[in-house]
Amino acid sequence: MRRNNQTNTLIMWLVVAGDFVLLNIIIYVYNLLSASMAAWDVWQVNMFYFISNVALMVSEWRFHTTIHRRLVSAGDLLKSIVLLTTIQTVVAYIMMKYMMYWTPVGRILLVVGIVFFVLLVIAWLSERTIIKLLRQMGLNTRTVTLVGSGKELWDVYEQLLEDPTTGYRILGYYADEESPDSKAPWLGTIKGLMSDISKGKNIIFGDEMYVCMSRREGKYIKTLSEVCDSQVTKFYYIPVSVEYIGLNLKKEFINDVEVYTTHESPLQMPLNTMVKRVFDIIVSVVALILTGLIFPIICLIIKKQSPGPIFFKQERTGQNGKIFMCYKFRSMHVNNDADKKQATKNDPRKYPFGDFMRKTNIDELPQFWNVLKGNMSVVGPRPHMVAHTDFYSQKIDRYMVRHFVKPGITGWAQVTGFRGETKELWQMEVRIRRDIWYIEHWSIWLDIRIVWLTFKSMFIHDENAY
Repeated sequence: MRRNNQTNTLIMWLVVAGDFVLLNIIIYVYNLLSASMAAWDVWQVNMFYFISNVALMVSEWRFHTTIHRRLVSAGDLLKSIVLLTTIQTVVAYIMMKYMMYWTPVGRILLVVGIVFFVLLVIAWLSERTIIKLLRQMGLNTRTVTLVGSGKELWDVYEQLLEDPTTGYRILGYYADEESPDSKAPWLGTIKGLMSDISKGKNIIFGDEMYVCMSRREGKYIKTLSEVCDSQVTKFYYIPVSVEYIGLNLKKEFINDVEVYTTHESPLQMPLNTMVKRVFDIIVSVVALILTGLIFPIICLIIKKQSPGPIFFKQERTGQNGKIFMCYKFRSMHVNNDADKKQATKNDPRKYPFGDFMRKTNIDELPQFWNVLKGNMSVVGPRPHMVAHTDFYSQKIDRYMVRHFVKPGITGWAQVTGFRGETKELWQMEVRIRRDIWYIEHWSIWLDIRIVWLTFKSMFIHDENAY
């Protein structure tokens, strides 16, 4: 573990050093090309270099790179970059105005800041990709031992193994009985583990241990924590959400009284709702402006390849179970099964350009109009046909929870590999779990990450997109 920490620290400092090199290159190029800085004295230019680097030091101290962390998303990186470049620009401006108040630097710092932001996004994501590839090759890995048998523990297990580029390797798990679904080796029972510890046996737990046990087993939990400390193993305790009841409850307070609710979403807060709505409007307006020029071309091709209306309108289930009219470019020939049958891989109802639109998500572009109208969001659970809502609400527990928020053009389930036809019930169940996870973990940075992953999918074909 110590070697991994040292490697991660080295990676962090290399990236930080690269940030300084990048900033100074930008200033140097701007100095060569700009008439504004060309008129400065040498000492003014040197002072600008000095202040810009001091401002970056201040910003790096608080918002340095997180690409070395294992479970960090593109949204987390983007958030750090936004804060890093903003603080650097603001601090540099304040210092320049204090020390050289007569020198016009506002426009220069704005240009440098924007270029720095763009190049930093490219640099950090590229560096993050390299680190992931190295971890996928077996370098810079971290070993993990699991103790317990609760659902929460297996959720962590799936998260650690879902992406091999995070570099986690599961040594095995201790549980009261062997799980037939686990790919990790069963190391024995928890009582057997505690017995071995009490006998002083040398048991290697690896770099990290995740323990999910009842609070009633506090003595066991404390013992495991102490053993981890002695081995310099990072200890994590995963509390059992609700014992006996079997519900995933969230804590709330009524004055000083602790109560629990079945579902809690950050979007219950008015400020978050407003932020999401502003984000929706900005993204929709930009998307419609950028794609508006190709709309006539799309319409002509649709008309040429398939007689009938250009737009496909269908009733879908929206927020709070309300029905709304959803718009898409028509990707199939006019048929009588549109309101009850999903598209299949080799669906004869599709025409060539319609098939292309579905694979590249172009058919969804008119839904930005739904977003502007307010009955959809850019990101959220995908809206289902009314017939499917009626069917799945009877088959899947908590299915209707996904309607606590507005449906989206894209969603967490879609960008994590669950889109297209649902041939079996379990496929829809997985989507519903991911929709509910999104609702309970919403942040504007998560929305940005999902939009980015959706944008990438337009160029990287998804075999489930049909």
